[in-house]
Amino acid sequence: MNIRVTRQWSGPWNGAPWIWGFASAALVWLVILAISGQGGGQTVSLALSLAPYLVIVGLGQMLVISAGPGNIDVSVGSVISLAGFVSVAAASATGSAAVGILSGIGVGVLVAAVSAVAILGLSVPPIIATLAAGLVASSITLSTANGFTAVPDPGLRSALNLRPVGIPLLALAIAVLTVLVVALLRRTVYGRSLIAVGQSRRAAERAGIPVARIIGATYLLSGALAGLTGALLAAYIAPSADLGTRYLLDSVAVVVIGGTLISGGRAVPVGVWGASVFFILLDGLVNLVGWSTAAQNLLKGGLVLFVLFLAGGGDRTASLFRRRSRTATATTTSTGDDTDG
Repeated sequence: MNIRVTRQWSGPWNGAPWIWGFASAALVWLVILAISGQGGGQTVSLALSLAPYLVIVGLGQMLVISAGPGNIDVSVGSVISLAGFVSVAAASATGSAAVGILSGIGVGVLVAAVSAVAILGLSVPPIIATLAAGLVASSITLSTANGFTAVPDPGLRSALNLRPVGIPLLALAIAVLTVLVVALLRRTVYGRSLIAVGQSRRAAERAGIPVARIIGATYLLSGALAGLTGALLAAYIAPSADLGTRYLLDSVAVVVIGGTLISGGRAVPVGVWGASVFFILLDGLVNLVGWSTAAQNLLKGGLVLFVLFLAGGGDRTASLFRRRSRTATATTTSTGDDTDG
């Protein structure tokens, strides 16, 4: 199967769309340093301890959004919370942290499978299907939380706090995961097919790409990564019913700010890293100046809208350039015909 993927023009995000997240993170870090007057290395180290959890779920959300207009997974927050309880319970019952992590991933895949069946089998809009699956997961989480007594695996918690060469071990591991996702998108049939579907679902179908299979696999990957996030986060902090609450908005925000097109067809895994570090530092900054949680969410939502505004402006500019180019070509052709005649 010969799959051709075209590049999409997107204004200021063209070329190196990932750079904006890192630039914003650096700017916020300098502001924190100026306000607090404390060591900047400690701030960066803390950000690298927390950002990987957002990166994991953000990568899954990025894959879903890249599948094209309308695709989004709003169940990730509920999956993270449920996977946290299940993973801790499984690890406690078996004495194996690996079993706990796999159980968390399994929960994510199961919830995502429900969403995928609703989307592909019943033609339910993705936002409705994932919302319904998330509500079911939330109900199970609340039932599980009552009387829950298991504690996170101490070995896994210790591993998550390791800092070889001053960098959190988890950050290094998720950096490797990010490289693997880049390879998945660039070097595999699945990755090229996903981008093709995101650019034009109809064209992908005509090219013989199994669109339903690609979309279904993408939601399963998102669920698996959300489940992994819940398993690791519960071991790092503790399982709770609201463990994944903030990750719904944040996972979408880091994808958009990281340079992935909200309309699909372009994924920027490295940008998820930059945007995640930016968001963690931004949380630290607003806490430093005493802003409330509501104000923090308002700021994050405003940033997402700002990015979408810029991207939309870029798309309009590109359309204008294309129209002018076609007009100029038509005029040139017409002039040539007159001359030849």
